[in-house]
Amino acid sequence: MRSVIDALFIGKAKPLPRNGHADVASGIVKTLQAGKVWLSFNGLQGDEQGDRMYHGGPEKAVHHYAAEHYAHWRAQYPDSPVPMRPGAFGENISSTGMTEQNVFIGDVYRVGSALAQVSQGRQPCWKLNRLLQREDAALAMQHSGATGWYYRVLQEGWIGSGDTLELVARPQPEWPMARLISALFGVDTLPDEWRQAAQIEQLSANWCTTFTRRTESLQIEDWTRRLREP
Repeated sequence: MRSVIDALFIGKAKPLPRNGHADVASGIVKTLQAGKVWLSFNGLQGDEQGDRMYHGGPEKAVHHYAAEHYAHWRAQYPDSPVPMRPGAFGENISSTGMTEQNVFIGDVYRVGSALAQVSQGRQPCWKLNRLLQREDAALAMQHSGATGWYYRVLQEGWIGSGDTLELVARPQPEWPMARLISALFGVDTLPDEWRQAAQIEQLSANWCTTFTRRTESLQIEDWTRRLREP
């Protein structure tokens, strides 16, 4: 499978204000990059996160979002203060032709001179609510399954708009991201699905821990802290 980077974005961590709330630092507001950007094991050069405990790091070095989804969000939020177009959700890579339906956990892609592997999906948080000035934005993205996915970097290199994403390995052909995201967020998911997901070798340690904990407790964790601003 081949696709092309339509747009590449990076963002500095800066205050994300909202009336009645204290400013929080976030790198969710991204800027389009015209040239090549160095992709290291920790992410794109110049890209920052306001809270490194929950964002960024080697297992979430780059976030990829399908441009096809924006038609849905334009219909969902016609009066959004943020234009519903690539880059709006803080993604680093926007492309067409790759979605949660045809991208699989563990996929390895050659892009530019780098090599990247799909490591997990996105768990939208309340900073998206603040950005879009809607209390339900993060939950709506979670319910939609259109969360995008993250890469870990296997080989550092230069990438940029127009570069081809070429699939070079697919170790988990039974696990499209749509299935994995449904296993994490679906309230009716069976415990056997959690057990299988926990055993995926290429899955990020954080998601493996979550699925393992569920198989032991037979309970889904409380998402309130992530989805609602404190």
